[in-house]
Order: sequence, then structure tokens, then C-alpha cells
Amino acid sequence: MVRLHTEELQVGYGERTIVSDLSVGIPDKKITAIIGPNGCGKSTLMKAMTRILAPTAGSVILDGQNIASENTKLLARKMAILPQTQESASGLTAGELVSYGRFPYQKGFGRLSKADLDAIDTAMEATGTSEFKHRPVDALSGGQRQRVWIAMALAQETDIIFLDEPTTYLDMAHQLEVLELLQKLNQEDGRTIIMVLHDLNQAARFADCIIAMKDGAVVKSGTPEEVISKKVLRQVFQIDAEIGKDPRTGKPLCLTYNLIQGEEEYEKVISASPHRDTLTNQRLQQPILREKGIQ
Repeated sequence: MVRLHTEELQVGYGERTIVSDLSVGIPDKKITAIIGPNGCGKSTLMKAMTRILAPTAGSVILDGQNIASENTKLLARKMAILPQTQESASGLTAGELVSYGRFPYQKGFGRLSKADLDAIDTAMEATGTSEFKHRPVDALSGGQRQRVWIAMALAQETDIIFLDEPTTYLDMAHQLEVLELLQKLNQEDGRTIIMVLHDLNQAARFADCIIAMKDGAVVKSGTPEEVISKKVLRQVFQIDAEIGKDPRTGKPLCLTYNLIQGEEEYEKVISASPHRDTLTNQRLQQPILREKGIQ
């Protein structure tokens, strides 16, 4: 089932187009990871899907309705976003920060109701942050802070949560802690999770669906087995990867990889050739191509 999808979406900044003619669906009640090289449009796509950035063409559809026409507070009751760079929480306690997630439900002078307070407590309990409720956010570790931000998103009580690089700047243990929390929220509460990740093995391990992007377009969307492959990784990242199987999860695992020398130059040759499709297929089938003198 797909509640959220894009139709011929085009997004950019000023006159520069980043995402063009992109149509993709997000599986409901699943974890979706968006991967791709820097500057490929991952974060731009996420901003467009959460109405932070208005598309120049196309649309984002949620429950059959274009989100551009949705009431802001009503939309905030359906989807929450944890951006890549969070606003400063200096001077706030963890509980105060989490309470900001109740904004879509507040009326009048914005006082917290009993329902708000209950939602805050539930979100902090679910993320294991209750013990930090009265501590300053600045005094928490990176992993603890990230869990508090996730608690704020949970306090919105939305079915859909977007996270832009939620593991950035965290050590390995805290990365795993955050991803296991998101997996728990998906499996136990049926939340739809969409996140941008740079680590391919984390994407393969935790996501049900992976969207691989390059140059503002979707190269491949599917299961980890379909996306984390030599062919797709070569096309998306210009790497020659060795793919194995994770002995604990059975998911695909990128064991090692090499940069493909001259790949950018070769792509220019392909783009200018009348036999582009044939050359592209040959490139994806061969480990290293030496045509045109490219090593």
C-alpha cells in the first residue's frame, strides 16, 4: 500500500533544478532509505515531500490529496520531519524540546493539555529519554540528544516520520542505537519511516525499501537485495563493489569496493554517443571498460 508518492516532481533552488520529473512511491508502514552521492537530490526530495520546499512542477500526494493545498497544522498531524541540521535547543530541557512536537494540536494561548502531557511522556518513554526530561539538552551526549529529537517527532503522533541523515556525527554504537529505535517504532507501532542514509550497509540492514538516486533522478527503487548490487552501485556511485551477505541478518553487505577510474570521462563519451543505450549496457556488464582509451 502506498499513501505517499510524488508525480513528475521538479524541485530546485532559484534557477537551478536539482530534482527533475521524479515519480516515486513510499511503501506504507515500512522503512524506506534514500541513498546516493552527495548533491544527488536526496535532501531536496525530502524537503519537497514535507513541504519545506515548494516544487516548481509536479506534486506530492498524501492520501489522495496534493500536500500543497493541505492545512499546515493538519499536515503536521500526518507527518513529522527531523532535519539534517536541527534548530538550536540551547536553554531548553529535554522535556521542553519534546513538547514542541505538540504544536499542531495547541489552540488559544498554546498551553499544554493533559492529552499533550500524556503524549510527551509516551514519546519520551518510547525513546528511552524519560530520565533526561528535566536535563538541559546541551548537557546530553550526541546519541541522547538525537533520541530526544526523535521523541519530539513522536510527540506529534504522526504515522509518517522523515529523518535526514539521523546518524550523522554519531559514533558506531549510537548510530546503531538510533536505527534500532526507528526499527522498533516501525515494527511495534506501524510507523512509516523515511530516512536519508550514507551508510549502504545500514540502509540494507534496516530498510525494507531503498531508493537509489543520482543527478536528481531515481536509478533504482526496491528491496535491499535489488538495490545493493554491483550493477546499481556502479551506476550510482561509480564504484566496483563486492557484495556479500550479512551473517546475522541475511541482508546484502558491501564488503569492499574500488573507485572506477575514468568513470566520469567515460560517461561524457556515452552521453555524446548515438549508441548511448548499448554502451551503457556494456559498461554495467563489464567490471572495467577500456574503450576510448579510458583505464
